Amino acid sequence: MTEVRPTAAIVWARVATPGPVGVAVGVADASTERSLTMPATPEHDLIIHAALEGLAPATRHRYRVTHDGASAEGTFSTAPMAEEPHRVRFLWSGDLGGAGLCRPSDGGYAIFRAMARQRADFFLFVGDTVYADVACNKPGTVRGAAFRAATLAEFRARHRYNREDAAFQDFLRHTPVYAIWDDHEVRNDFAGPSEPLMPIGRQAFIEYWPVAAGPDPTRLHRAVRWGSLLEVFILDTRQYRSDNGLPDGPAKTMLGAAQRQWLLEAVPASTATWKVVVSSVPLGIPTGRAERRDGWSNANVLGMTPEHGTGFVTERDAILAHFRSRGVRNLIVVAADVHHAELIRHEPHRGFTFHEMIAGPLSASPGQPRPLDERLGSRSLFGRGGVYNFGEVTIDPAYLAVRFLDDRGAVMFTHTITAE
Repeated sequence: MTEVRPTAAIVWARVATPGPVGVAVGVADASTERSLTMPATPEHDLIIHAALEGLAPATRHRYRVTHDGASAEGTFSTAPMAEEPHRVRFLWSGDLGGAGLCRPSDGGYAIFRAMARQRADFFLFVGDTVYADVACNKPGTVRGAAFRAATLAEFRARHRYNREDAAFQDFLRHTPVYAIWDDHEVRNDFAGPSEPLMPIGRQAFIEYWPVAAGPDPTRLHRAVRWGSLLEVFILDTRQYRSDNGLPDGPAKTMLGAAQRQWLLEAVPASTATWKVVVSSVPLGIPTGRAERRDGWSNANVLGMTPEHGTGFVTERDAILAHFRSRGVRNLIVVAADVHHAELIRHEPHRGFTFHEMIAGPLSASPGQPRPLDERLGSRSLFGRGGVYNFGEVTIDPAYLAVRFLDDRGAVMFTHTITAE
């Protein structure tokens, strides 16, 4: 499994026993390769993160991981340089193994076979990569995760349980992934500063995903540039957030001051044609209970916003107003969390429009579309519940095309957006 940049990549692997792990990488159609060796130790759950530098941009690479006579191989493509107008295709979804709908005994997580057939440049895993707080104990599922994680060893075990699925493994060996957490990596609807399990849940997440965010080992928010056409801004909506039950207002934050300032500066400064902001929770769909909203929206079941709500609307609307004042165009928000597929066109201010694209679940209890937050001037272009699904985005110089596909790979809806 890899996370990639134009000239760099992180190769992730976990082995069965302690000892040296070899990682060799080369251009896919060339015979030369370079290698490095790293130790796998029980302290880090026998996981290695091999940082590779000096790679050729926009190039298909192959890699091989060896340990104690065993080996595994994979491939990845590096991103193009910022000035190159390369066509790009990515997938996104979230919510894997929720409500006890864990690895099926018959066929495993079949949706990853459908995703692999799309041959995407990368996958955005938009939260709930595991459901560590829900026991996997339903009939017809693989045994081994019938517990709610409360220790570091148990959080690690829940990540291993999903990762042992054969279809998921094969998909990750050939598709770079940018993963971010949501709540179920720790506990339902948690807020990081007040959640005692957050530090060990975060540690397990960082161990089990190749996250390249900078010198701070706990930072999860980051930007990924993919040529001149695309820049992706991945938000951490959990680690720094205020308690959900607090009343909305200027002091309440989902992102925290430092991350919010990063976002306010980075998106308007981007020279990419399309700016994709990844938010694990949706902007325009209310989630959680009225007294403890978990997403950005304060809206009730009718889409109307009460005078005193508990969402994060003040921060959300201030961010959008800033983007509008700075002339941000071709803004896309991708999200998951609500367990249905939907494409929404928002127009919170006349002449300022953007699209929100929601996919999932990969495998969890199905949801249904619901009334949208009226403050955003929203119009649903497509909504579908009751089916496992993922989204696919293809970007060319003149347009962005989005498709929603079910777990068999059947296309449910297609829409094209012309670049402004």
